[in-house]
Amino acid sequence: MYAIVEIAGQQFKVAKDQKVYVHRLQEAEGSEVTFDNVMLIEDEGNVTIGAPAIEGAGVTAKILGHLKGDKVIVFKKKRRKGYKKKNGHRQYLTEIQIEGITTSGAKKAKESTKKEAPKAEKVEVKEESKDLSSMTVAELKALAKERGITGYTSLKKAELIEALSK
Repeated sequence: MYAIVEIAGQQFKVAKDQKVYVHRLQEAEGSEVTFDNVMLIEDEGNVTIGAPAIEGAGVTAKILGHLKGDKVIVFKKKRRKGYKKKNGHRQYLTEIQIEGITTSGAKKAKESTKKEAPKAEKVEVKEESKDLSSMTVAELKALAKERGITGYTSLKKAELIEALSK
C-alpha cells in the first residue's frame, strides 16, 4: 500500500514505515502529524485518485528530527567580464517516518473557522417621499437600482425621461 501526499508544498510517494526528508515543519521532534492532502492511494491493486484530494484520507507520520541538508554551491560567472559570484546554502529539513495511511475517517489537520458574512438587509423604499435630502444613502441606492440607474449617464437619462414625461 502506498499513497501520494502533499507535504510542505511538495508531493511524495510514501509507504508505511518509510523515512522521508521534507522541508522544515513547525512541529516539535517526537510529535505526530497528519497530512490530509492525499492525491492517490494504491491498496492491493485498487487505485483511488482524488480530484484534487481524496476526502477523509490521511497520512500520519512521526517527526524524528530537524537537520540541515548538504551544502549547495551556486557559482555564477560571465566570461571575459571579470564577474564571478560564489554563494551557497544548506536547506533546513525535517526527517519524518510514516506511521500509517488511512483511506477514510481521517480528521482534518486544520478546521476552517471562516465566519459567514452578515447578509445585507433589504431596504424598503418609501414611494411617497420625493424629498431626496431626507433619504438615507441605502434608500437612495435601492431607489436607483429599482429604476435601473447604474451610473452617472443612466442617471442623466432618467432625469431627462422624467422631465419629458411631466
